[in-house]
Amino acid sequence: MTRGLLIVDVQNDFTEGGALGVDGGAAVARRISEHLAAHRGEYALVAASRDWHDGDGDNGGHFATSSAPDFTVTWPVHCVAGTPGAEYHPGLDTTGIEVHVRKGQGRPAYSAFEGTTEDGRSLAEVLVERGITDLDVVGIATDHCVRASALDALESGERVRVLTDLVAGVAPGTSAAALDEFRTVGIETV
Repeated sequence: MTRGLLIVDVQNDFTEGGALGVDGGAAVARRISEHLAAHRGEYALVAASRDWHDGDGDNGGHFATSSAPDFTVTWPVHCVAGTPGAEYHPGLDTTGIEVHVRKGQGRPAYSAFEGTTEDGRSLAEVLVERGITDLDVVGIATDHCVRASALDALESGERVRVLTDLVAGVAPGTSAAALDEFRTVGIETV
């Protein structure tokens, strides 16, 4: 078993005060940093994803530009590349992150597996290259991007755990439903 850690979208726009702030997001950033400091030796790879949307246009219909967002398919403008909202939250210690994945970039993207590294590789390619067979998933938001990333990790053949004290969701009901879905499909919740 070779375990990796995937940190999903711990960005300013997804924490309190951000464009799509999630309650508890800043605390999750801090707890992930504490977890990584205590358990770094357990991970053969630490990767992190970020929404990294284009500043022009609606990003393939992802941004609500001509009407109010529905918060299902369309969203307020968030995590525009190069803006403070797209940066990692300052409570997340990024020094241990080896691979940075950017997702969105002109189109809707929820899963870290839809993004690419700075040198153009997919997360799936990186995991194979590094021999990762088991993946712990943490971050924001339980019911959206964490959900999509964990499900795609399972689909790509990883044994997946979601560390429930290191995630924050948009809404209690949809977050609980995501955790139930994980258990149903074989993703361990710890």
